[in-house]
Amino acid sequence: MTRENITLAILFADVADSTKIYETLGNEAAQKLIGDCISLLSKVTESHQGTVIKTIGDEIMCTFPTTDDAVAAAMNMNRNLANMSVDGNPGAFPPNIYVGIQLGPVIREDNDVFGDAVNVAARMVALAKQRQIITTEETVEAMHSDSENTVRYVDKTTIKGKSGETKIYEIMWEEKDETIMMDASLDSVIIETRLEVKSGNQILEVDQNRPSITLGRQNHNDLVIDDVRVSRTHARIEYRRGKFVLIDQSTNGTYAVMQGEKSIKLKRDEAALLGNGIITLGRKTVGNESGKVPLVHFEIKII
Repeated sequence: MTRENITLAILFADVADSTKIYETLGNEAAQKLIGDCISLLSKVTESHQGTVIKTIGDEIMCTFPTTDDAVAAAMNMNRNLANMSVDGNPGAFPPNIYVGIQLGPVIREDNDVFGDAVNVAARMVALAKQRQIITTEETVEAMHSDSENTVRYVDKTTIKGKSGETKIYEIMWEEKDETIMMDASLDSVIIETRLEVKSGNQILEVDQNRPSITLGRQNHNDLVIDDVRVSRTHARIEYRRGKFVLIDQSTNGTYAVMQGEKSIKLKRDEAALLGNGIITLGRKTVGNESGKVPLVHFEIKII
């Protein structure tokens, strides 16, 4: 197992309106279209010295040696998608993407990365609108001076685990008025989604105002699960553009049953939560031990 501390630019890109794409095109055609998009984003990543860390459905996570590499890749991801042909679906158009970038120190272990920069990049993509590239002031400061005219200040926000407010910037890659036209697309949908998480007497909510919670054995976690098979910081749940992602970072893995039937096991991996269900840390809820396993109930609600 290779483990090193390194500074990298983290990039998240999400395909926009994926639910609508499935509704419009049907499962097979939509899956192919989104798969083609992710393949294109992967190729752009590699052409800019980047590494694809993982892809999950309609999302891709990449790392780059420098901020400029990540920014150039993000711009070309948008441009190349706009020119992508949609074979077999003459009425369909290439989807847009949301992009979030953050430069910072991370732990690189095998083919994965962990750390504050990853969490901030995930927060940036959650704030982005269609066709936007969103990042922070510290990332902008690491860009080459020739790129200063491509940056626009957007707002300030608070990020869990970081003190004070963080300044948010948009990296411009097209004409300003065209960007503004695309901005209002999904805001109302995103604001109305909330995840409720319960374990015993503990009840938490995850949404765009509280975009991340941690689950684990030690008291510093948002949701404390006292069980011998639970790691000190076992897992976390993140809000990403109206979706809720369960991320395992444990020794014994994380299990979930969704909608009463779909069962998954995560080991240093992540998956989107669907509807409602049960999460268990370190062991399944089956067999003779099922009554002894602490259960974490979750439900996605529309406000």
